[in-house]
Amino acid sequence: MLKIQEKRNNAFFVMLSLPATAMGFALSVQISALSWILSTKYGLDIHEIGIVWAAGPIAGIIAQPIVGAISDKLWFMGGRRRPWIIIGGILTGLMLLALPNLDIVQKILMGDNATEGLLAIAVAVALTLDLSINVSFNPTRSLVADCTTKDERSKGYTWMQTVSGTFGVLAYLIAVIFNNEVLIYVGIFIALFFTIIPSLLIVEPRELEKENEEIVAENGKKSNSIKEMILSLVPLAGFLIYGIYVIIAKLFGFEDTSSLTFFGSITLSSVEFICIIIEILAIIAVLLNITKQSKNNNEFQKILMAHSFTWWGVQTMNIYMFFYISTKISGLSTEAMASTNSWAFLVRDLVGAILPVLVLNVIAKKTGMTRTHTFSILLMALGYAIIALFGSNIIVFFAALLLVGIGWASLVSLPFAIMSEKVDQSKMGLYMGIFNLSVVLPQLVASFKMGEVINNAQDKSIIFVICAVCLAISGILWFSVKNDKVK
Repeated sequence: MLKIQEKRNNAFFVMLSLPATAMGFALSVQISALSWILSTKYGLDIHEIGIVWAAGPIAGIIAQPIVGAISDKLWFMGGRRRPWIIIGGILTGLMLLALPNLDIVQKILMGDNATEGLLAIAVAVALTLDLSINVSFNPTRSLVADCTTKDERSKGYTWMQTVSGTFGVLAYLIAVIFNNEVLIYVGIFIALFFTIIPSLLIVEPRELEKENEEIVAENGKKSNSIKEMILSLVPLAGFLIYGIYVIIAKLFGFEDTSSLTFFGSITLSSVEFICIIIEILAIIAVLLNITKQSKNNNEFQKILMAHSFTWWGVQTMNIYMFFYISTKISGLSTEAMASTNSWAFLVRDLVGAILPVLVLNVIAKKTGMTRTHTFSILLMALGYAIIALFGSNIIVFFAALLLVGIGWASLVSLPFAIMSEKVDQSKMGLYMGIFNLSVVLPQLVASFKMGEVINNAQDKSIIFVICAVCLAISGILWFSVKNDKVK
């Protein structure tokens, strides 16, 4: 074991953060470059790009809970999380290499004169890229929990975001100073180096402690019972049914042609309308604890519920920011649009890199992690609302992104620490996988339905109206979660 791990100093927390940083950097590459490269280099329209982005959430639904559960139980290559981190890092590097070379991949697979199949190849590469990121992300985050004590966990996750956020800023700086293709190739190196080397050096605990014995005692049974796992998903019922519907519809060409129109422009199929009703009922059920869940599992449900609306809004920004910039901010060339898009995410991630360790962890110790996160999310909603109303002014646009960055700083650090307080530590991988469903299922909504709504809307300000509403709902729901103070 390295001395820095024995001493538990800041250098150790930095090293512990590097595998998650690699996946975060790969995600930054994807956010900065994917919509741009598919739109400008390969000529895909907004609807097709939404389909490509949907590959990631689909991958997450499949990969995260499975890998999480397996990594809790299976020990090989000298670790529980290590093998998945390394495998994910290698696959991520290979798919990033393929991303700017889709035309070459097309020629290799279909011949020199191929004119079709690019969309299918783009979806396949994006699916594999996101699958690899998802394969690694769960174990990288679980590794932080495994290698920290309960009192260190908030520090571990805020350090994770500070290091990851710093490299996220670097990612967007590279895109601005050079270009997105240079960024992609840098991402290949980081994906490989930051996953393989640190994971080989960090010594994982052979046995995972059951720190939350009171959870097992309260439930009167094992916390990973099938019934308990199924009931944990109640707050995501509407999102889950929609996700299943979308996947089946896209795979088999099925489409619900019945429709209801709201506000003169928003059209919902009968299935989509039913999903909304189900999700509203699920929220009521969780808040009133109609399913009679144990105290801690009900808190976990509330976290899933609140977190899902956060990611609905955030993913809408991630995918469609470029289209807002291209239509609402006038006088920009194609290159300037790409640069502005990168600068926007750079500003957000710069705040996200600075705040966690220096500010959020300090505030959380005084006011509690949940309350700190709640108010950060509400500030994010305010930032989105300002962009929706006044974002065509580029100065206001970037100023509002500072508020968005506060929410982002909290979003990618504190929820993991909050969640870890509510579950059995020995099943962290499994619960982290379930927790990730509150990310990927809303991402499906953003990829498919929001693309349709935005494409049909004349005023692309609707992008940030959606973001603001989702984050406001999330902030309100976070108030229902018990506020735990950091010791």
